[in-house]
Parts: sequence; structure tokens; C-alpha cells
Amino acid sequence: MSPIYNDQMVRIGKTSTLEIVKFTESGAYLDGGPYGEILLPKRYVQEQHTAGDELEVFVYFDSEDRLVATTEQPLARVGECAFLEVVDVAAPGAFLDWGLQKNLLVPYREQAVRMEVGKRYLVRVYVDERSGRIAASSRIDRFLNQDPLAEKPGDEVDLLIARKTELGWMAVIHHTHSGILYFNELFQPVAIGDCCKGYIRKIRSDGKIDLSLERFGYQKVDAVLENILDKLKASGGFLPFTDHSDPESIQKVFGISKKTFKKAIGALYKNRLLAIEGEGIRLL
Repeated sequence: MSPIYNDQMVRIGKTSTLEIVKFTESGAYLDGGPYGEILLPKRYVQEQHTAGDELEVFVYFDSEDRLVATTEQPLARVGECAFLEVVDVAAPGAFLDWGLQKNLLVPYREQAVRMEVGKRYLVRVYVDERSGRIAASSRIDRFLNQDPLAEKPGDEVDLLIARKTELGWMAVIHHTHSGILYFNELFQPVAIGDCCKGYIRKIRSDGKIDLSLERFGYQKVDAVLENILDKLKASGGFLPFTDHSDPESIQKVFGISKKTFKKAIGALYKNRLLAIEGEGIRLL
């Protein structure tokens, strides 16, 4: 029986809202629509639960390949990417800890490199078309960039740092696309597995996406004006920073690039909120 992703009730491998039909010694049975009744084991049933209640549950296959529900949530759902740890390697492949009782299988054919126990790998959770079971793959590139990106340059996006390349860091965007954070445009350290906010900098004609951890242009300036003013007030109205200050000092104090700092100072000066002196900036 293959899963039905867009079913209004049951979404295997994702969160579903299902109604309690009845209770037994094993737990509560939920209305699974075309899948029949799905067991929510007793350990997840609360005293206040009654027939007719609707519960948010995660539906997946147990160790005996039966559909079961849990009120626990995995570290990644179908269609999502995550860094997960290998807890076992056996004949079918590697098994990952994804936060549920049953570990998540990565078949050997879906391993970009042979996985080892104790190491963490970036994987994409998917449903195997042949078996209908939930599995994971570290060959994530074949799942990404299949559709046009809905976001446009300047939009904020969720990023997952995936790997280091010759030009910069490859990052997964919203679990669906990939882009590059170039080394020469990074002003803060990142590491594989980091989840952070970023911005679409450019979408190239070939579909490749340039990313940034900073808003660009005056959008970023608007976001840091208050921070600079607060630091000026806290320092008695003067800070020893000018156009000639080194980028590392600016990054350390303000958390922004020198280019963004200069734009912000220009905007504050234009609005007569500070004066630019030879040794620094002064609050007006």
C-alpha cells in the first residue's frame, strides 16, 4: 500500500490531525481514512483523551511495517533535510537516530559515502516508491532545485549549511533548493549543520542561487540603525569608529560588514542623528 501525500487526513511521514475512534488495552485507534484505523500506542494516550478528540500525530511504519501514530515529533519529516547521527550499520544499510523509537534507514544505494556509526550526515527524508516506506538519502542533490524558487532577491530564507565547496558554503534553502554563500562575502563563521537565516542575493540565468547572511543595500542599513544608536548611547555618545576603521573591529562591535556600517553611518548622518568627526562618530 503506497502512501497518499495529499490526503486531507493522513500524511505519512508528516504531521496529521486525526480523530480518536476508540480505546483498547493497546492504546487509542485513530481514523486513518483509506488506511483504516491507526494505533496510537498506550504510552502516548493521556487521561483526558476521549473518543472524538482530534490529535496532532506523526504517522509512520513501526518495526513490523505497520502504520502507527505517535505524539512525538521526529528531527526531520518527509521532504525535509537534517544532520542525523548513525547509530547502527546492518545488511539493509545505515540506521539514523531521528528522534523516534524506530530508527531511520539509509539504504546503501542512497549513501553518497559509506556511512559510519557515530558520525552525522546531511540527509533528505523521503518515501521509497518501491516499498512505500519512509527512508533517508544522503544523495540530496537529486531532490533539490526541481522547481523554480518562489522567493526573489532580497527575501529572507531558512538555510541549512550543508558542505564546503571551492567557492564557499553550499546551503540548503527551505529544504527544497541549494545556494552558495561565497567565502569573500561572509563576515561570520559557519559550520556544517548550522541552521540560520539568510537572504537571496541573486538568482542566475542558469538557476543557480547566490546567498548572503546579511540583507544587502539599504534594507540592511535600516535594520542596524537602532543598534548603532543604542551602542552610542551606552558609550556616552561617542564611538571611535570611522570609514578607516578595520573591518574586523567593526564586525566584532556591531556584527556587520564595513560596507554595511558605512551605509548606516551615512543614513544616520543624513538624518542629523550623529556627527562624523576625525576620531569617530558622535551622537547628536
